[in-house]
Amino acid sequence: MLSLQKAANILGAFSAEQPEWGVRALAAHLQVPRATAHAYLAGLTEAGFLRRTPAGKYRLSWHLAEMGAQLTAALPWFPEARALITRLALEVQSVAFLCVLEGENIVAAIRERHPDADIDMPLDIYLPATATSSGKILYAHLDLQPRSFVACTQSSITTMDEWRTEVARVKRLGYAYSIEEWIPGQCTLGVPYYHADGVVAAIGVQMSAQRYLREEASIRQRVLDIVQEAELMG
Repeated sequence: MLSLQKAANILGAFSAEQPEWGVRALAAHLQVPRATAHAYLAGLTEAGFLRRTPAGKYRLSWHLAEMGAQLTAALPWFPEARALITRLALEVQSVAFLCVLEGENIVAAIRERHPDADIDMPLDIYLPATATSSGKILYAHLDLQPRSFVACTQSSITTMDEWRTEVARVKRLGYAYSIEEWIPGQCTLGVPYYHADGVVAAIGVQMSAQRYLREEASIRQRVLDIVQEAELMG
């Protein structure tokens, strides 16, 4: 899983704002040794996920676009969910996300960032279930029990009693929040995303703890209103 996470971090560094990377710049950006960055870039290129430019830098391969098209074609709810994430990022002026369950892992399938968001786009693709709002939502609605707890920060849930209390709260309120449980200084608010009478994903927003705690009620209501409107239109 560690190697997969590193590869995911490499791929996650590519964006519209930063479409290509050299080895040295990427290593500095991810704070990893140059040899590590080079090894992963070479491996991802050989696997077809990246391509090397004539200038010796790296860009995403069209193979990823083809794989993405195959994935979204298999998920009929995905295009509407992506549009909803774009709207959340735009109207809440934050990072917006959609997370899905892959086995017992929480995977950030979509992230978008408003230019005025007060945090950068997180690089992690696989998220700790017990320390994130997405994990709480997906585990609660699918009645899953965590096998272990990850103490990402001092605020992370680390016992089964705490977890059961949190899951009960999520089921009662219909949303989940994570206040500095995953990343110090950051908070997320998540809600379930329904399709065909079942929860298929968790969606929400991520921002600084300072902003979230200052505007918690208004942010929560805005997110709930946007999602409810989208569900009624769908």
